[in-house]
Amino acid sequence: MKRRGLCLVLAAPSGAGKTSLSRALLDGDEFMSLSVSATTRAPRPGEQEGVHYYFKTPETFAAMIAAGDFLEHASVFGRSYGTPRAPVEAALAAGRDILFDIDWQGYRQLRAALPNDVMGVFIRTPTLADLRTRLIGRGDDAATIARRMAEAETELAHQTEFDFIIENRDFDVALTDLRAVRRACRLMTSRLA
Repeated sequence: MKRRGLCLVLAAPSGAGKTSLSRALLDGDEFMSLSVSATTRAPRPGEQEGVHYYFKTPETFAAMIAAGDFLEHASVFGRSYGTPRAPVEAALAAGRDILFDIDWQGYRQLRAALPNDVMGVFIRTPTLADLRTRLIGRGDDAATIARRMAEAETELAHQTEFDFIIENRDFDVALTDLRAVRRACRLMTSRLA
């Protein structure tokens, strides 16, 4: 059966394990790839155009916004980031799944742009104390921890906007749950052409 691809969004407070879960989900999966964002920031050493980001000038980025070329976009610390529409729509039409690592605001925009193609998963720790412990374990300084904890409360206030919530108490269980969500989403009748 031919099927349409899926946009799977993972959102989480910093330190909840989203990046590790994303990597594990993508590992060895030929039918899913990570979304490549456009940005106005300069490339870092080793970053490749179209692999890590699509690097744009602020003027080009603004023109792309005006033309409706982004599914979602935001400005963070004076730099702009966005998801180009064309590569995502081509992947979906070809039956490929795209994994997105964006926040709740990007999820809202993406869902508005592609309402029938987006499923959202919110990753959380069992408690805020667990999250603080993880941030301390990563070696973050006190000011960074305080900022990330404040951001976490904002993120957690939006968790019920997502289709699924996975509690990352145990990494292997969380990964099994995430794979099950993705599998179920791929089997939905709405995904079949």
